[in-house]
Amino acid sequence: METKTHNRRDVYSIVTDRIIAQLEKGIVPWKKPWTEAGLPQNFATKRPYRGINVWLLSMLGFERNFFITANQLKEIGGSVKKGEKSLIVIYWNWREVSDEDSGEKKQVSFLRYYAVFNVDQCEGLPDEFMPAIPKIIDPIGKCEEIIEGMPNKPTIKHKDKKAFYNPLLDVVNMPKMNAFDSSESYYDIFFHELAHSTGHPSRLNRKELVEMAEFGSEPYSIEELTAEMGSCYLQSLCALGKTFENSAAYIQGWLNKLKDNRQFVIYAAAKAQHAVDYILNVQVKEKEKEPEPVVEQSNEKEDSDLPF
Repeated sequence: METKTHNRRDVYSIVTDRIIAQLEKGIVPWKKPWTEAGLPQNFATKRPYRGINVWLLSMLGFERNFFITANQLKEIGGSVKKGEKSLIVIYWNWREVSDEDSGEKKQVSFLRYYAVFNVDQCEGLPDEFMPAIPKIIDPIGKCEEIIEGMPNKPTIKHKDKKAFYNPLLDVVNMPKMNAFDSSESYYDIFFHELAHSTGHPSRLNRKELVEMAEFGSEPYSIEELTAEMGSCYLQSLCALGKTFENSAAYIQGWLNKLKDNRQFVIYAAAKAQHAVDYILNVQVKEKEKEPEPVVEQSNEKEDSDLPF
């Protein structure tokens, strides 16, 4: 079992380095589906992980995406297999600070992380506690159900031969399905454009979309990664998930962005989670929503004081 360390590395760097390591292997974490293994969740509480944690855990390739802390494992009489190393899960904490000018007190968010293990790294787990992985019988039907169920949908047209979202008109245009190589490709693009549409002022009012940033700029790239992550999440949810081929140029482009800004991928993943929540009409408690990142230093937290 990996022992707890007390280094003071920036949590953003720890997470981003792990994503970069996958990209350098030719693996794009947000394009590696979690369909077969299930949405990553805590084994003890059955609570799904959110934001960047979805990709941090699903990219590891376990057969079952169920994870547990050392304390939770001990409580049910299980143990970690010899030689297994812990994995990280991030969460947000808050502290009160005073404004330098006004003296007004406000809450500021910062990142912490703690250790978990996949159930396949453990032994002595009661089989009756093992959650079932949902099976989707009709993937296309599930896709259509999600699209139809999205609240306050943009206008959807199948007119032009190009897929796009027009934020000024609040219109998603999709070529007809027969214009695509497969239904997977069709819904990949459809979900991508719907994710963009969640940024409209009448929905989430996402600044990266509303301000219509210049092509290639950082806000533009954040918006694109938000839509990509949102689309891939929904595809996995519908059992359409498959590992897509990724060009060297595509991977290098994201590598450059992540190396330049260590907050980039965590920020985009949080925005993507909000977009997915909106499309699925999932109501999330305000305290559980991912705040906008603020760079802080942190060390791993004791298992006895975990939020899950």
